[in-house]
Amino acid sequence: MPAVFLKDRSLLSISGAEAQSFLQNLITTDIISLEADEARPGALLTPQGKILFDFMIWLEGDGYTIETDTDQRDGLLKRLTMYKLRAAVTLAPRTEEGVTVSWGEGAEGVQDGQGVRDCRFVKAGVTLIRQPGKHGDGEEALYDALRISHGIVTSGSDFALQDAFPHDLLMDINGGLSFRKGCYVGQEVVSRMQHRGTARRRVVTVSAATALPESGTEITAAGKPVGTLGSVEGDHGLAIVRIDRAGAAMASATPLLAGETPVSLVLPAWSGLTFPTSADEASA
Repeated sequence: MPAVFLKDRSLLSISGAEAQSFLQNLITTDIISLEADEARPGALLTPQGKILFDFMIWLEGDGYTIETDTDQRDGLLKRLTMYKLRAAVTLAPRTEEGVTVSWGEGAEGVQDGQGVRDCRFVKAGVTLIRQPGKHGDGEEALYDALRISHGIVTSGSDFALQDAFPHDLLMDINGGLSFRKGCYVGQEVVSRMQHRGTARRRVVTVSAATALPESGTEITAAGKPVGTLGSVEGDHGLAIVRIDRAGAAMASATPLLAGETPVSLVLPAWSGLTFPTSADEASA
């Protein structure tokens, strides 16, 4: 059972009588339906619907824990505090440093009230447990390879904050985006994308016969941009691409290139999405 310590993750605690309503009216995740042993992805959006901060969130006693990148934690705490106003909510950083992720045989036993299932991996058929603190010393590359193979992105490596919509990251499918709860910041924009079927950029897994070029390399078809490489591990990687352009290229047998390297693109099986063959057919 691999157990990998992610040292660059940090935690926030959100508690108080109005913690649930405070978060429900602010972030993308439907936290009212959160189960006790479940961690869901979430985001705080700009009014224009783009991701300002991304994170995982789960129940913790009478409150909630948010896990985010260490570089984001202080900014997220400041922004949440700005929205707090007079709400009966307490916001505080937690003392644990880092998060351990465990998966495979024996991962269920790791839980014992100390960890939560990552619902993004559950949808991909993998039981992965997230636990605050250090509980393993596996190489972080093992976790990167796992999430790459299942099409699970992370900010910084795969997309830039304030440059992506939740649909781009498959949050409309992986449990991180609710269309049934009331208003939250940026909700009008993402709801319009959902109902009009205008989502065109999506996460794909990328593979090549040789090592892929570095993260940030542009993916093209007939010289026109399709997307950009994100995380890379050897000959496999992730990218967020225009699926209408990629689908049209595949339908016409036009080579897809990452730099000068021929690549194949696959939508994650758990997403249920397929490549359209023309821009007119692209849909969410």
